[in-house]
Amino acid sequence: MAKILATEIRAGNLLEWDKRLWRVLKSYHVHVGGRGGAYMQIEIKDIESGQKRNERLATDEKIERPFIDSRQMTYSYQDGDNYVFMDNETFEQHSLPLETCAESLRFIKEGSPCQLLYWNDRLIDFTPPQHVILEVTYTEPAVRGNTSSNVTKAATLETGAETQVPAFVATGDKIKLDALTGEYIERVRD
Repeated sequence: MAKILATEIRAGNLLEWDKRLWRVLKSYHVHVGGRGGAYMQIEIKDIESGQKRNERLATDEKIERPFIDSRQMTYSYQDGDNYVFMDNETFEQHSLPLETCAESLRFIKEGSPCQLLYWNDRLIDFTPPQHVILEVTYTEPAVRGNTSSNVTKAATLETGAETQVPAFVATGDKIKLDALTGEYIERVRD
């Protein structure tokens, strides 16, 4: 396993700590003036239990970075409390529990490509595609005069998720979004 310096830790990284796998949620470099030294403050979440904790690391401290095996899969469907993914090569089905990936799948529709992550031959998480194109199923009509500024409004998407879009986006439009945050990128023309 590779070790990385505490100053190289970024949000989204996976770390091995106390023989458990953790995802970094936040990472801050803190420098205290005077006699205090610099340190890294990180907020981490246990992949299996969902437990969160904060840690303070010396800037020269080294942390284990786990070997993660990534496999290309396709999101197939939701089956009760599990999300089912299909291996593109063997057509085997793999499932992840609802609490593991419900938040990340808000902007993903069936048939979308995803990367499933394995640690010690155990399925632990998935990474959605970077961008998705979804249809707006409902949004309020644009208000006259609000098109020249950065006015946004709520929009419901075909996956049932909601996001903020510019005032000129209408029901039936297709839009490109960041798949992790749901942030609007652009309107897509057919």
